[in-house]
Amino acid sequence: MTPFRVIDTGTRDCRAQMAFDQALIEGHKAGTTPDTIRFLTFPPSVLVGRHQAIRQELHLDACRAAGVGIGRRVTGGGALYLDEGQFGWEIVCDQRRLGLTTLAETARALCEAAAAGLSRLGIAAHYRPRNDIEVAGRKISGTGGFFDGTTIFYQGTTLYAMDAAKMATLLNIPAAKLARHGQSSGAERVVTLTELFDGAPPPVAEVKQALLEGFAERLGIAPAWGAITAAEEAAAARILAEEIGTDAFVYEIDTPGGADVRSGSHTGAGGTIAAHVRLEGPRADRIREIVLTGDFFVTPPATILNLEAALRGVELADVEPSVTGFFATAQVGLLTATPDDFVAAIRAAVTAPA
Repeated sequence: MTPFRVIDTGTRDCRAQMAFDQALIEGHKAGTTPDTIRFLTFPPSVLVGRHQAIRQELHLDACRAAGVGIGRRVTGGGALYLDEGQFGWEIVCDQRRLGLTTLAETARALCEAAAAGLSRLGIAAHYRPRNDIEVAGRKISGTGGFFDGTTIFYQGTTLYAMDAAKMATLLNIPAAKLARHGQSSGAERVVTLTELFDGAPPPVAEVKQALLEGFAERLGIAPAWGAITAAEEAAAARILAEEIGTDAFVYEIDTPGGADVRSGSHTGAGGTIAAHVRLEGPRADRIREIVLTGDFFVTPPATILNLEAALRGVELADVEPSVTGFFATAQVGLLTATPDDFVAAIRAAVTAPA
């Protein structure tokens, strides 16, 4: 069985935890960080996904008034509220260790392993595509990740206890998203171990051990507790100061303003994709600028910036072949979303009134 180091970085500011994510990824790619499972905890915080427009996903005034941390993940997906009543788990490893070749395969394998671990506690946890773990139709864990070369980075949460009312005041959860799951509020959508065990859940250490046993059984690995290295801490501190801890990173993606911006969105199996477009030319039939946002998952993360660059100057009649051609030639992985979903979002934007 393949050895995996297990570490726990405890409770840290949300941006510091995200910087440690990137430090693990860079260290693994460089060969200095071994295959690793990490547990982590947050003070009250909100995190948007890597590609989300922050003002669309968060009630920023409420977040600032509540004094919660505000950060951006390096992974895709939707916005989250986190506090000490929850903990995160994540895996960084070589995809060849697990025999996984696509993001969809990775999501299924790791979610099923985590669900098997949680089920050891006596609950019936199941993977629900595209990236949730549920108990009786309610989410107990959201997950997401990507490939960076041959390095897999995949993470999830475990809802142990949570202030659902506070979550509802901070996150802007679209009613349509809840309706797809048959719920009308964010609180209805999620379930905690505290609720499932009638107020007396197993100790957190026992839950983490159950997850490790699920990973070991389903992935054929041998998790063993180890130490965080000084090099990893130094790299995380550098990344925090230079990039992930900065407001420029956290707020870099937002809904473009201006009367000439056309916006539209499309929701499919891979999540919601929004397009914000400025047109040019005598007939306004050519893309001058485009910003693509949403809770989709794509690997590698730079894909969306590259797609936006490829679409600048493209005539509207050529959007579909340009998008499909981009994905056909780029080394890109999508989780459930398709090139047609991006085309549909762009079409919705360009047909909207300016």
